Amino acid sequence: MLEPELKEQLKAYLERVTRPIEIVANVDDGESSREMLELLGELAAASPQIRVTQQRDAALRTPSFALDSPGQNIHLRFAGIPLGHEFTSLVLALLQVGGHPSKLETKLIEQVRNIEGDFRFETFFSLSCHNCPDVVQALNLMAVLNPRIQHVAIDGALFQQEVERRQIMGVPSVFLNGQPFANGRMGVEEILAKIDTGAAAREAKRIKDQAPYDVLIVGGGPAGAAAAIYAARKGIRTGVAAERFGGQVLDTLSIENFISVTETEGPKMAAALEQHVKKYDVDVMNLQRAQKLIPGGELHEVQLESGATLKARTVIVTTGARWRQMNVPGENEYRNKGVAYCPHCDGPLFKGKRVAVIGGGNSGVEAAIDLAGVVSHVTLLEFDAKLRADAVLQDKLRSLPNVRVITSAQTTEVQGDGQKVTGLDYKDRVSGETHRIELEGVFVQIGLLPNSEWLKGTLALSPRGEIEVDARGQTSLPGVFAAGDVTTVAYKQIIIAMGEGSKAALSAFDHLIRSAPTQPALAAA
Repeated sequence: MLEPELKEQLKAYLERVTRPIEIVANVDDGESSREMLELLGELAAASPQIRVTQQRDAALRTPSFALDSPGQNIHLRFAGIPLGHEFTSLVLALLQVGGHPSKLETKLIEQVRNIEGDFRFETFFSLSCHNCPDVVQALNLMAVLNPRIQHVAIDGALFQQEVERRQIMGVPSVFLNGQPFANGRMGVEEILAKIDTGAAAREAKRIKDQAPYDVLIVGGGPAGAAAAIYAARKGIRTGVAAERFGGQVLDTLSIENFISVTETEGPKMAAALEQHVKKYDVDVMNLQRAQKLIPGGELHEVQLESGATLKARTVIVTTGARWRQMNVPGENEYRNKGVAYCPHCDGPLFKGKRVAVIGGGNSGVEAAIDLAGVVSHVTLLEFDAKLRADAVLQDKLRSLPNVRVITSAQTTEVQGDGQKVTGLDYKDRVSGETHRIELEGVFVQIGLLPNSEWLKGTLALSPRGEIEVDARGQTSLPGVFAAGDVTTVAYKQIIIAMGEGSKAALSAFDHLIRSAPTQPALAAA
């Protein structure tokens, strides 16, 4: 099942295991059970510390397997065959169950170990989902650290009946003690913030007590990370307040145009950005959403939704952009119930079903091509009179027998039965006639919106809501700079955002050294 090279890599990783690993496989006579046992056999062959036994328990998901170590009381299970993006999750689980220490921050490890209560998590994933491994790995680690935390990672494509029964239309989809808990990418820190009721208040107090910064970066995507590194290297007091470190890069599957890196994945790049930033003396405040910017004389203030306020001599805004919504009736009501924004993540859940893709640019056409190999039929709707995607993509799209393209189509409503999507209404912009398409899924691919609402009335914004900046990244407010997708800078690309973030940090430093503070330098505060 595993390629010879991968087996050798696996064997090298498993040499780090320091205690026995017991794998108990729950199987039947089906093909999936046979494939799972083949994989587990190869794991056992890779390390003398691994022992595999079998059982047949109708009360458990089949096929599935549990990981434990003698005397450890670990409740961790994979339901399905964790290959694809989830193979890394399996390897990490083996290492952690086998005693290899995690790289998680010590304070988070202690928080997991000390949390009170019983937590039974179930995560539904798809093997093609690039957001799912973060959630699976976070909950697996929490189950290893705390015996009162249980986790089952479930391949939704293999357990379709359960997916249908629970009305799961998007992954990762997490249930806690049988009830919906969360959808989308999360790490240990985010999960703890939801289940540890005192965590947010403790963090808000810590942030509130921080001394003023020389430069405060609001946003943790590529622009924010670059700004933090450039500022920290100047030896000035630097802080980063980010809603989620990595930003939209976390939602990007394949990156093939970052110069000098032939190919990588968004989550890997986001992790590398965070590691690079943390090599410097930068105060990173994650899970913090900016609410208001209050201009000052020597010090600007940024109010956070947590209630805390940060002060800084200069501010760099790098809050990025988010997926643009259709803003039609039914879109929010059926989000994650048939309305989706990531075809790579959620596409496998619509196997054999009918879906629509909204948007005829490169993203929309690529999504339609990908989905056509999974679903029974794809209808692509484009508002304009023609598609805007590259010609090579359009040619590929039109060659597919199960794809229909409708141009001059204005989506007007997402229909559903209260539980899931059942159809889509659109208006023909030429004839004015309205039409309904019967389907089960809608994938929205219509561009981005800048995350700048919190700045209205404070900074000059373009008609599109982007922050207006000059060639140095300076905004309309002295001492406040901006960079990346939230600004008017053309072309929303990772490499451009990084360059703009670096430029903004250099401009902020230049502003600081040319200003005459009434107080001593804050770099040593």
